[in-house]
Amino acid sequence: MALFKKRTVGKPGEWYYCLEHKKVEEGPECPAKDRFGPYTTRAEAEHAMETARERNLEWETDPKWHDATDAAKGSTNDD
Repeated sequence: MALFKKRTVGKPGEWYYCLEHKKVEEGPECPAKDRFGPYTTRAEAEHAMETARERNLEWETDPKWHDATDAAKGSTNDD
């Protein structure tokens, strides 16, 4: 008898996007390392990759995450 049972069944209404199978699933069918979610609707899960791309773009262009002073000085790490 196992001490810990692996919980793979999600709650009804939890939607995930499986990165390996490239499909939407209700409840976690695949391991956590292979999915985005949970989302509250199927439509949100269907657009998971678009949402991730948009968030990545926002992060990449967010001035708070980049040190503008080094770029403005033209400094390099060749010192």
